[in-house]
Amino acid sequence: MPDLSTLALFAIACLALTATPGPDMLLIASRSVSQGKASGFATLAGIQAGTYCHALAAAFGLSQLFLAVPLAYDVVRYAGAAYLLYLAWKTLRSTGTVLAPMAGLRRYPIAAVLRQGLLTNLLNPKMALFVLALFPQFVQPEAGNVAVQIMLLATVLNAIGIVVNGAVIVAASRLGRTFAGRNHRRRWPQFLLGTVFAGLALRLAFDGKR
Repeated sequence: MPDLSTLALFAIACLALTATPGPDMLLIASRSVSQGKASGFATLAGIQAGTYCHALAAAFGLSQLFLAVPLAYDVVRYAGAAYLLYLAWKTLRSTGTVLAPMAGLRRYPIAAVLRQGLLTNLLNPKMALFVLALFPQFVQPEAGNVAVQIMLLATVLNAIGIVVNGAVIVAASRLGRTFAGRNHRRRWPQFLLGTVFAGLALRLAFDGKR
């Protein structure tokens, strides 16, 4: 297993990366604003499950496929962009205030929200390359099984993500409740979430640098 100094250095790097606003944080925050705390944590859980999947792929060398076969990278990238556009369309066409975190209004099932977070993460090849680039720097082959070390690092990353993004979820859900009580602004969270999905889709589709 990696020594404590290596894990501490990795944790510091993860904290700096996680605390920097990015696509995952934006998605989690917008979901929390539009549908409340439970959906925010479900989205986070899906994203973190995806992180474990990417870590497993890196451990068994599957992530290197994106470097060796550019077509595979592009196929996954465009599939992810198409899925995000579908989510944007589905969100924006919803009628009334179905996404507002208010009692008595229909919500997306938590399982569906978790699945969306998972697929959004899995269909982002940049996440696979991020894991492939960062994790090996902190792996010590002489310290034991490499795959186990990579999964441990993924756990550290996810634990820090729970703390940082958990604070974002709580704050964003409170903001959502504030707007939910104002009739003329009730659709604002819905448009925010749809716009975030569309923006992430465009970013993934047109930012082709690896």
